[in-house]
Amino acid sequence: MKMKSSFLAVVFLSLFVFLSFPSPSVSVRCNPKDKRVLLQIKKDLGNPYHLASWDPNTDCCYWYVVECDRRTNRINSLHVFQANISGQIPAAVGDLPYLETLQFHHITNLTGTIQPTIAKLTNLKMLRLSFTNLTGPVPDFLSQLKNLTLLELNYNQLTGTIPPSLSQLPNLLAIHLDRNKLTGQIPDSFGKFKGQIPDLYLSHNSLTGPVPKSLGELNFSTLDFSRNNLEGDVSFLFGKNKTIQNIVLSRNTLEFDLSKLEFPDSLSSLDLNHNRIFGSLPEGLKDVQLQYLNVSYNRLCGQIPQGGKFQSFDVFSYFHNKCLCGSPLPDCK
Repeated sequence: MKMKSSFLAVVFLSLFVFLSFPSPSVSVRCNPKDKRVLLQIKKDLGNPYHLASWDPNTDCCYWYVVECDRRTNRINSLHVFQANISGQIPAAVGDLPYLETLQFHHITNLTGTIQPTIAKLTNLKMLRLSFTNLTGPVPDFLSQLKNLTLLELNYNQLTGTIPPSLSQLPNLLAIHLDRNKLTGQIPDSFGKFKGQIPDLYLSHNSLTGPVPKSLGELNFSTLDFSRNNLEGDVSFLFGKNKTIQNIVLSRNTLEFDLSKLEFPDSLSSLDLNHNRIFGSLPEGLKDVQLQYLNVSYNRLCGQIPQGGKFQSFDVFSYFHNKCLCGSPLPDCK
């Protein structure tokens, strides 16, 4: 009986020791190709402290700012943010074929152009290169990334024109090109998106000319074209049957008759300040549950309609117009 007990004890102890040393194939998730690429990226960035966890002797699936797909164990996300990193986006990022998210965000010493090898990342869904000092154009090759749902290139130093080919991206939910130094006109193709209709953020650039009438053929949710040099009539962006929720057109030289417009019930924010808009505030706007309104610094006249949300906004939403009057402005004479 004692021999049997001793034998069982030895068996259990051996089993415990065996299980304490898991197989390398189980414990190591990181794909060796991906590890080599990541170490090259680290080297190209000057081995920054931000990537100190990228130790070649450890599993890259557990390194800082990267993620591995649970099924394939391939690197599918690289999100570098608020890092003390200098230099350019390494070409090696294009050698991570399973990437779905690529982000370099809030890195003011990141310079150079948008890396051309990004064109190889055909699985990419989110590209976020923002709050950096990237220069050069918005590259045409981005139109090859058909799985993109978010393109965020704002708060950079990008120049040149907006490539019309971006309208060929069928899954985009939003395009952020704001806060750059872009010139030229808004592409006519932006009124011809197929599939998803993205929110367009193009503010704080130097875009010129009229807004293409083709944009009136689509139902956008958000349009922000503020602080550019756009001109002309944009009344085609409005309409009772539209689904627009937020429209920001402030600080341009737009010129049209506001009194003739109809507004959708979906509209929650309307910012038209600092333009050359004339006419009066339409009564129909009373039926819209606006959360924000600013029509200041225009050429509007007549009495502000009484009722709806009009009186919930302060004087700064209406002042500096040609002859607009009535609460919250002084009474009409």
